[in-house]
Amino acid sequence: TTVGSPSNPRAADLVDRRFWAAAPNRLWVADFTYCRTETGWVYTAFVIDVFARKIVGWKVAAEMTANLVATAIDNAVESRKRFGAIDFTNLVHHSDAGSQYTAITFGQRLAEVGIAASIGSVGDSYDNALAESVNADYKNELVDNGPRFHGLAELSLATAEWVAFYNRERPHSYCQDLTPDHAEALHYDRMRTLNPEEALTN
Repeated sequence: TTVGSPSNPRAADLVDRRFWAAAPNRLWVADFTYCRTETGWVYTAFVIDVFARKIVGWKVAAEMTANLVATAIDNAVESRKRFGAIDFTNLVHHSDAGSQYTAITFGQRLAEVGIAASIGSVGDSYDNALAESVNADYKNELVDNGPRFHGLAELSLATAEWVAFYNRERPHSYCQDLTPDHAEALHYDRMRTLNPEEALTN
């Protein structure tokens, strides 16, 4: 589904398929997917923190524009701020080379927060495999599992519930069968023991 724009400058690939992070808010991966509803196509964008595979931002919209993916990033940033994060300068955002992610306005949004952009090569699913695997789980477990959703509002509500389930209840093999929320909580517990003042700030 990647449609690149030759007129937009592209960030370098800072990830090189290394989907690993030593802590939360070090590497986020992002992608969006097409969802057919009874009233037409809608599009869901996700932002995933690589450390514990947690979905930190998402957005369902009627158009696959730069605003779709930018809103997902805004949601991710606000979500992290609510839990105490204040510094995003050590964070890399990785995506495919779709025109939404190479748009100047999207790059500016990342820069405003201090997030470094990373973009994989065109037409290579392995360069953004982690984000695409979350898309696949979402489609298999929610979108394509049962009757078709009527439209954007219904799918958006169901997506909120699925994301909560994914983060809070669904064990993840990468996290040694802990949920993403539990894996992050254990990390921060360790950090508070070692350095209470800096546990959440970065």
